[in-house]
Amino acid sequence: MQRISQSICGTLLFWTLTLSACSAPVVSPATVSPPTVSPTTTEVPSIPQDCGYQWANQDLPELSKGFQESIQTLQPEAQANAFAFGENCIRADGSIAGFSAMETDFNVTLQVDNLTNADALGEWIVKVMEVIKSVPPDQIVGPRPGRVSIAFRSNADQKFVNFYVNQYQDLPSGLSNSEIFQALQVPQ
Repeated sequence: MQRISQSICGTLLFWTLTLSACSAPVVSPATVSPPTVSPTTTEVPSIPQDCGYQWANQDLPELSKGFQESIQTLQPEAQANAFAFGENCIRADGSIAGFSAMETDFNVTLQVDNLTNADALGEWIVKVMEVIKSVPPDQIVGPRPGRVSIAFRSNADQKFVNFYVNQYQDLPSGLSNSEIFQALQVPQ
């Protein structure tokens, strides 16, 4: 009897959490602008309760433009963009009822001379994070810390580092550039 009761409680907890997740309010990303421009907000649309959720990305063209310009002041040939990661609410007919942003993610591609120079790669991480930290918090959509993906390219070779903003922020102070690079190489 106790085993059946535990099974029922577990099932009820599962469905309660599932239904709570499905009925989460949608937060529409605000119209974002480059770090020097004041943001504009949009109304949050209502979402029907009869939808399924699917991972999705949403372009943030104004933030991307400002981010790209800021990164290119560091390296003119660099490429950069920002986008919202979250979920689309998909109706039974396949149409999208709305988007719920979970985080703002940043991608950067940099040209480097040497993929084995951890000090130089760590210095680039610090420079990129300074640009990201300069974006006012009200221009970042979603409640979670975003992801940063940096591709280092040297001729035909490349190396990637991926981390969340809070992982970088939580690093101990006083680390060298090389130590920062090494710390963010830890498997996630």
